[in-house]
Amino acid sequence: MAALIEAAGPFRLHPQECDSPFRHLAEAIVSQQISGRAATAILGRFVASFLQDQRNISRRRSRKGDATIDFFPSPEAVLGAKESKLRAAGLSSAKVEAIYDLAAKTVEGVVPSTLLLRTLDDEEVIDRLTVVRGVGRWTVQMMLMFQLGRADVLPTADYGVRNGFRIAYRRRSLPTPGELQRFGERWAPYRSAAAWYLWRAVDLEKAGVEWTRPRVVSSQLSGAARPRDVDVAPRRRLGERTR
Repeated sequence: MAALIEAAGPFRLHPQECDSPFRHLAEAIVSQQISGRAATAILGRFVASFLQDQRNISRRRSRKGDATIDFFPSPEAVLGAKESKLRAAGLSSAKVEAIYDLAAKTVEGVVPSTLLLRTLDDEEVIDRLTVVRGVGRWTVQMMLMFQLGRADVLPTADYGVRNGFRIAYRRRSLPTPGELQRFGERWAPYRSAAAWYLWRAVDLEKAGVEWTRPRVVSSQLSGAARPRDVDVAPRRRLGERTR
């Protein structure tokens, strides 16, 4: 990990809080299992379909003209919309059902406000939000990292994180989520930073960057006691949201 940190540079994950958990999770549902370009197009049509003035787009200028105001439909508006409207935006039937369920659970208070989420620990947030159709543990973990800025999240089922571990520790195969979970305990309470650096390992390999990496032995992966890796606590933030 020390060599990876040196190669990747300072930790640059800067959380970007959006208006509400409803919006964040709705965008996540729309984006599932499709390319980023397709998700952007569908999300744009979805948002535009709720604008009263069809000449507007999802971003509108403020009166002063020097700032933008994000528009996103409310849960109530989504619940009042016909299925055909959502399908016309490009959402599959499964995603339409998930969006409706998310909206209903937001109105009911099952999906809490960002203010309330800040008072809950990570597992409480995961338990609270994964009752929504189409929202799994990974989706909530991304929210914890990129919206709420939680410092100790390790998404062990994330392919990029697992592949980054394989690259960083010169493994021939991907670690199982359980192996990664046990190994990652040494990075607590900064496992979000560790995940970010493992994503960077994938980027470095794609870019053809060479860097020295230690070889991990089987006893380390089994969770055997050993000194911690270098502390991966972020020293500064440079305003980057991308993984």
